Amino acid sequence: MAELYLVRHGQASFGADNYDQLSSLGQQQGQLVGEYFAERNIVFDHVLLGTMNRHRQTVEAIFNGSAEVASLKEHPGLNEYDFVALFEGLGDEHHELKVLAKESKKDFYKALRQVLLLWMEDRIEGPETWWEFQQRVADAKTYIQGLKGRILAVSSGGVMAAIAQQTLGAPREKVISLNLQINNCSFCRYFFNADSFHLATFNSIPYFDKADRQNFITYG
Repeated sequence: MAELYLVRHGQASFGADNYDQLSSLGQQQGQLVGEYFAERNIVFDHVLLGTMNRHRQTVEAIFNGSAEVASLKEHPGLNEYDFVALFEGLGDEHHELKVLAKESKKDFYKALRQVLLLWMEDRIEGPETWWEFQQRVADAKTYIQGLKGRILAVSSGGVMAAIAQQTLGAPREKVISLNLQINNCSFCRYFFNADSFHLATFNSIPYFDKADRQNFITYG
């Protein structure tokens, strides 16, 4: 069986003009992930990532100071859905969700939960439909299943939730609850071959599970 570590990017720049940049804390989170792998002599045969800046910056932080690593390959199926476009696609009847999203970070996630459900129900126009998002995530999963050895893939919470939901055969609505609990720089571990795909651990953050590292546990 091959092995996959599917890692969420480090903390991004929530509230900034450009969300798609790691914060200084996000950089540190990635470095701690890299230290965890190095301490356990976990070496990867393949390293995949989405095309977003926060994905590449997380990979760079993980391998900061390391020797040469496996060549990087980008796969668009590992990119997050465009939550900004989803909010922009809301009709006037959902204006209150746009207002709620600007109140606080906590309120933003309350609004996002409702927006994602509307998207699943095909009630929001955006750059891609829910089905298209699910399909490109499935394409990334299929690509990974064609690989051998140990794989690191760096992606985003929505993609990680969709892969878990597809793997478990759970209802589509489960993507929302899975998505909104995934920590920055957590990993999901899978074992797989060409015919099967098995979830071993979900949303693991062993490198932050220390009394002096509680500030590293973030979600956005």
